[in-house]
Amino acid sequence: MTTDIDFNRIPRSALPGLLARAPKAELHMHIEGSLEPELIFALAERNGVKLPYASVEVLRQAYAFTDLQSFLDIYYAGASVLLHEQDFYDMAWAYFEKAARDNVVHTELFFDPQTHTVRGVPMGTVIEGLSRACADAQARLNVSASLILCFLRHLSEDDALATLEQALPYRQHFIGVGLDSSELGHPPSKFQRVFARAAELGLHLVAHAGEEGPPAYIEQALDLLRVERIDHGVRAVESPSLMVKLAQERVPLTVCPLSNVKLCVVRDLADHPLPKLLDAGLAVTINSDDPAYFGGYINDNLLALFNALPQWGPREAHQLLRNSLESSFAAERQRGRWMEALDAAFQAAVVPGH
Repeated sequence: MTTDIDFNRIPRSALPGLLARAPKAELHMHIEGSLEPELIFALAERNGVKLPYASVEVLRQAYAFTDLQSFLDIYYAGASVLLHEQDFYDMAWAYFEKAARDNVVHTELFFDPQTHTVRGVPMGTVIEGLSRACADAQARLNVSASLILCFLRHLSEDDALATLEQALPYRQHFIGVGLDSSELGHPPSKFQRVFARAAELGLHLVAHAGEEGPPAYIEQALDLLRVERIDHGVRAVESPSLMVKLAQERVPLTVCPLSNVKLCVVRDLADHPLPKLLDAGLAVTINSDDPAYFGGYINDNLLALFNALPQWGPREAHQLLRNSLESSFAAERQRGRWMEALDAAFQAAVVPGH
């Protein structure tokens, strides 16, 4: 943490504007989860796909989730409109435009190829559409973007292994692998072989764990899959020894506050374990998860969180944003430049004599 910023001289009233304009990284965002209802209907019309919802408004009203599975049912229905390379490009580009407005300087997007290949969409169609959008985001919006291929954990490990091999002709377009979808009953231990294969290929390793699943799932992801980051991880607070391990090893947790409320992982943001995680020295970051479904993009998550936690101020805001940049898989030199820009943004908010 930079020590020459006098956080006590940044008024808390400056936080909303500061959080909005400060540079940040987003490390937990499912690109299929950024499909807004309007784009779902536009793509459905373009591709001749009949949706089980009469209108955009009816679809939005269906976003009343009681748990992870009830969300996934609608999530997969929405993804059914994605058929052609341009569809994947348009979906990603819509997200990148929002990310640029939120001053996201770097994002590592999750994508779920099995959601599409099972429908007959070729692997290359998925990856090339997303990759082309990533390249344009850098060139046209100055947003650095990378792709992380996720395995659907409710499917078999053999299916995951076949998916990884199927993606290898496009290896240059993605930087890592992850693990998502239904967590309960599908522990990380189920996927040891495919993660070992990904490690052999030099891919970065991340996994969802400790959202609905117990702290033991986080331990499995670390010890058996050898992941570098834990996605979600909020149930780590239930295990003091795990908290110590995560803090000592600076394992990043990519936490998604509005998602946690929407999926009933926590009752409300005021009850969120984030303050306990941050106070314990964990490298927590703030992300949007599936923003079209959960009520907000990254700045919406940050603003809602700080509105709900009056004990948090500029120091915590700086730490969270710095964690996001430090925890990314971007080159060290580039991370350093972004962190300098972050420090400059907070330094500019210092009020002399405040």
